[in-house]
Parts: sequence; C-alpha cells; structure tokens
Amino acid sequence: MKRSEPNRILFCGYAPVHYVCFRPLYERLAALPGMEVYFSGGLRGRQNNGELVYDPGPMYRSFNIPGSRILTTAEMQRRDFDMVFCSFVSGVFPRKDRARVHLFHGISFRNMAVRRDILIYDYLLNVGPYQMKVFEDEQLLRKGDPRMVPIGFPKTDPLVDGSLDRGRLLRRAGFSGRRPVVLYAPTGQKDNSLELMGPEVVKRLRATGRYDLLIKLHDHPRNKDIDWGVRLRPYLDAHTKIVKDYDIIPQLYLADLLLTDASSASSEYMLLDRPLVFIDVPQMLGFLKQKGLALDADRGREGGVTVRWPDEVVASVAWCLKNPRHGSAARKKLAAELFFNPGRATDKAEEWVLRWLNEHPRP
Repeated sequence: MKRSEPNRILFCGYAPVHYVCFRPLYERLAALPGMEVYFSGGLRGRQNNGELVYDPGPMYRSFNIPGSRILTTAEMQRRDFDMVFCSFVSGVFPRKDRARVHLFHGISFRNMAVRRDILIYDYLLNVGPYQMKVFEDEQLLRKGDPRMVPIGFPKTDPLVDGSLDRGRLLRRAGFSGRRPVVLYAPTGQKDNSLELMGPEVVKRLRATGRYDLLIKLHDHPRNKDIDWGVRLRPYLDAHTKIVKDYDIIPQLYLADLLLTDASSASSEYMLLDRPLVFIDVPQMLGFLKQKGLALDADRGREGGVTVRWPDEVVASVAWCLKNPRHGSAARKKLAAELFFNPGRATDKAEEWVLRWLNEHPRP
C-alpha cells in the first residue's frame, strides 16, 4: 500500500513579529502526524538595484526552528506546498500552492492591511468583527465572502487563557512587584511618539521613582536612522529596561498600564481591561490619512486618556493608575469588536486548517 504524502505547510514573514503571530498555530501543526511545516522569507533588505532580498537563517534560528525546515526564497520557489501562510501583504510564494492564507500580524485602527492588493490571498484569517466590517465598508469584500474566515488572533490567547504567571514574569523582568509596571510600546511608523518625545517621556517617568518601566521597541521600525537602544541607554537602570523579547504578550500581561501612540499593542491590551495612556501623534496620522488608508484615527482612544506633552504623560499615568476603571466600559466594548474567540483563536485556526485539508484532498 502506498504511503500517503505528508501535508506540507509553508510560512513566510520578514520580521520576528510575523513569526510570533504564527507560532501558536505552528506548534499545534508541528505536533500532528503527517504534517510538515517549513519557513521562508526572513529578514528583509534591499540591494543596490532596489530588489528585495530575504535572509531566513538569522530570523528563524533565533526561534530554534530546525535548520532542515528553513528555506531560502530560491529553494522555496522550487517546491510545492499545500498551504502557504504569510504575515505581510505582498508575500513571497512557492512554485505551486493550493491555498494562500493571510495571517494578520496585528489589529489597529490604522488598518494598514485593508487594501486591494491583499486580495491575492485565497483566505484572510480575520481577527475580529471590526476588521471584517472595514473590508466590507471599503468595498474590498462583501459580507459573507468565504475568503474572510472569522478566527481571532492566536498570539493573544495567553492574555486570557490563564497560561501566564505574573509572579514569574516579574522575576524574569527583575522587578519586585512593589512598583506599578508601565509598558511603553510605540508604533514603528515614522513620526511616532518615540521620535516625537520618547527620551523626555522616559526621563520624566524614571525621575518620579514610582514605576518599573519597560520599553518595547518596534522590531522593524520604518525610520532606521536612530539606534534607540543606544539612544535610551543613559536612562536604563534597575527600574527602567528595554524589552528584548520579540513577543510583547508577556509584557502586556505584566503591565499595570500601557503607554503607546497608535500601536496595535493597544488593541491587544484591551483584552485585559487595564488603563491606557495614548500619546497623540498628529503628523503620523495625517500622513497615513493622505496615503488613502482606511484610517479610523480616533477609534480606541475612548478606552484611555490621550495626551500631547511629556508632563501630561507623567500626570496621566499617575491619574490612570489611581482610577483604573476609567474607560473600562469602552475597553470591554472595543475588545468584543476587535477579537473573535479570545483565548481560543489557536483552537479555531487549527480546526480550520485541518478541515480545509480534509475537504480539499490532493488530486
């Protein structure tokens, strides 16, 4: 009797956060018999002639992916796969595949991925009702289109499924737990809050002596002219630290308050119903609006407090920690609009993949 061929799954991304979003599903699929999962893409650069190039080794090896499962783009493009997952819109694809699936690597009201060229995918694993509605409102996909699959965001499952231990996270961060933990997570777009006032904000929060401050730098910022790790080094101490982990979820769970601007981290933090302070970034939002994106700039801000100056940041952080229920009703409403299946999105994604493979056998 001829042995059946394994199902071959390919993931492509160009930033560590892309893999982090696929990791929960990968760990499920890799544990199943008859399933082979490969990785391609990798850290992205541009040659002198403008051509994009990808280096998969450094990115995937940092996550302990077996070398035998890491493919260069040239190797990948000589192979066939049953299903391809990509976490960036343009994607890179093999010689032949039977299904192309877009796995969103964040959900924010900037709606960066809501654009026509995403329709090169056969399926979009939608994060929540809000995102699906934006695709409908922008007349990209009709309501009920089978290409939109209501899954949720597997990366965020640990925020609500009880798998994280805050005491352990405190010890790993080197904090005692006697101070409130503030997480500062700016977005990676140009003219973000870090570029606008970041060092001054960090300096002032540190000077209060009241907080344990974690700074989560974006792993692929648009503006690469500044090395923020070096720039912020003078402010680092036992209570002010830069997060090294590519996965922000443990830090979100640890934080008593999130300080951000327009990062998708604010959407994920809504699931915890904890205080948020937004630093206004009008230049960045104005630029995105000019690009014609489906920008929903003010949405989400009702879940926290918005500030414009460093001194307002310090005052608002203190006020919000004393008044943690401020914005709670809005946060709960927003979380319900943003996410399908909180805590169970990985289950739903695995079920969908296995069902698709069962319903679409190879010819």
